Amino acid sequence: MSALSRSLDRMDKPPATPAVAENPLLALLDRVDTTPEALALRARSYELLDVRAGTRLLDVGCGGGRAVAETMRLGARSTGVDPDRGAVGAARARWPRGRFLVADARALPFPDASVDAYRAERVLHELTEPADAVTEARRVLAPGGRIALVGHDWDAFVIDSDDAGLTRRIVHARADLVASPRAARGFRALLLAAGFRDVRVEVHTTVLTGEAALAVVTGAVRRVVAAGAVAAEEGAAWVAGQRGRAGAGRAFVAVPVFLASAHAVP
Repeated sequence: MSALSRSLDRMDKPPATPAVAENPLLALLDRVDTTPEALALRARSYELLDVRAGTRLLDVGCGGGRAVAETMRLGARSTGVDPDRGAVGAARARWPRGRFLVADARALPFPDASVDAYRAERVLHELTEPADAVTEARRVLAPGGRIALVGHDWDAFVIDSDDAGLTRRIVHARADLVASPRAARGFRALLLAAGFRDVRVEVHTTVLTGEAALAVVTGAVRRVVAAGAVAAEEGAAWVAGQRGRAGAGRAFVAVPVFLASAHAVP
């Protein structure tokens, strides 16, 4: 763990709020975002954005607001935006010193060239046209400003299971329910097309075990069964196997995460 990661890990934990307890997605993100891998990945994104005192930072798709709180601790003047009013309400309750707005990544309520650093994690796959958000990022970034995009490829989940065939079906069926499931593998192309320079891509891996892994896989099965892509009986049997693995300490999910960074052309 880097010195920055260790510093962020010592942050005060956010209070439990009804807004989070009532939102299954935020509860799941809390489980994932507190893993050492997730903490190190966020710290790396802050390094690539050169976050320091006075940096005007925009965190798009801020969810429960953790990245805003962390970058404020580094001295940044951070703002989080999210289209989900519930998420923004939770972020405001948890981090009352932060600034959080309800906004769409494709239509940000900021003037041209008004931010120094733009960060978006787990955002572009939600959009049918991810390029629109990258173009908007280029608009709000000041000349020489930095961007960091973080996301996973929904077709690339690695899940340990005794039924490889059904596991592949579940992974790909879940990916098919996402607007742009392979957006992360296209980060480099999107940044280049929008006119960014010095584009670089890193690949990190998030490893989930125990209850965190179980929450991810059961959520995936719930969605694909509801969509009719997998029979309810098949899904239930597969989840039972995963619960058995978790109970025996053998649940395992690995997710390759792409971190792309670039500069806005002066």
